[in-house]
Amino acid sequence: MKTRFISFLLLLAMSCGAFAQSSYQPTEENLKAREEFQDNKFGIFLHWGLYAMLATGEWTMTNINLNYKEYAKLAGGFYPSKFDADKWVQSIKASGARYICFTTRHHEGFSMFDTKYSDYNVVKATPFKRDIVKELAAACAKHGIKLHFYYSHLDWVREDYPWGRTGRGTGRPDSKGNWKSYYQFMNNQLTELLTNYGPVGAIWFDGWWDQDQNKDFDWELPEQYALIHKLQPGCLVGNNHHQTPFAGEDIQIFERDLPGENTAGLSGQDVSHLPLETCETMNGMWGYKITDQNYKSTKTLIHYLVKAAGKNANLLMNIGPQPDGELPAVAVQRLQEMGEWMKQYGETIYGTRGGVVAPHDWGVTTQKGNKLYVHILDLKDKALFLPLTDKKVKKAVVFKDQSPVRLTKTKAGVLLEFAEVPKDIDYVVELTID
Repeated sequence: MKTRFISFLLLLAMSCGAFAQSSYQPTEENLKAREEFQDNKFGIFLHWGLYAMLATGEWTMTNINLNYKEYAKLAGGFYPSKFDADKWVQSIKASGARYICFTTRHHEGFSMFDTKYSDYNVVKATPFKRDIVKELAAACAKHGIKLHFYYSHLDWVREDYPWGRTGRGTGRPDSKGNWKSYYQFMNNQLTELLTNYGPVGAIWFDGWWDQDQNKDFDWELPEQYALIHKLQPGCLVGNNHHQTPFAGEDIQIFERDLPGENTAGLSGQDVSHLPLETCETMNGMWGYKITDQNYKSTKTLIHYLVKAAGKNANLLMNIGPQPDGELPAVAVQRLQEMGEWMKQYGETIYGTRGGVVAPHDWGVTTQKGNKLYVHILDLKDKALFLPLTDKKVKKAVVFKDQSPVRLTKTKAGVLLEFAEVPKDIDYVVELTID
């Protein structure tokens, strides 16, 4: 009966022409979810799959052309004996993060949940036989953390996925694949994810770019987005396609760069009016890599979070869990240290939007109501000028202890003067403005 109901919902959503890309109108529930998403500001990305067992990163299969049938044998030895979803979520919550985005199925094609549409999943193909996504969803619900689902549009294992520019050396026999079959498979799995695991904050797509050299390729996104919005109107749709957002999407994603920047070569697209999110790695890799211990300092991570908020964006910070199911100890330490900072300064991040003073080399501003928070990250002087010509500043205090800051008003703005050059990781001045 349940399967019949899911199939009915799928057909209903797929036939709903009113939800085509060009005519997408978000519901009130969706708009509310967008606001909450922006208020949350900080999330943790978790890249975990069979690739963790190789400990060389999530792209290993295509990077060294591993045969898809041989690669699948990894599942027979996948037994993360130390996996504890509750422990994961507690560590993540302690960081101040308010949501988790988990890789339900990465490009390697392995599903980390109990799906009826492929035996290549964590319950049926491994000796572990536990639904990772189900346990994570339960832990998130218990601790009040939103759960988002990463879902790959491409697949290096399935024979029905038409070859793109990656995964060409994995041994699949038919380069043309069977798009109708693969598209149905994806939508069946998305239906499961949006039906069996409670409220889902967002579906985070990745892989559209795999077909960017095939100009005639149609991902049929309008119908897929319509399916998601039909099943859970409050579920946000984001796509890491490195393009300006397509109609039907609810958030805009940036990879390894803040909005408006493009140092990594993946984020040159225009910044839209949609809620923004930038994803970045805590060390250098998304999936677990045993030789990558180059973790960013707590200061660097805090600065990235603050700069993202100053650019009106969320930060989605990635951790690659180990093959035994534990989060790396260094990552847990960073989470704890970020959490200590957020306990003191979270008010200047949560619920804010980018401030009226644009980002500068010295730092950024965030704003909430009549409070403008000046985040001084790198100032060489004992004074800072802010071009606030159309705002009346009533008061200026140091946020951490509410001690007064000397304030001089001019026609061009205001000058803040300090007893010494600010040395804190983030020296926050709170301005009360009209």
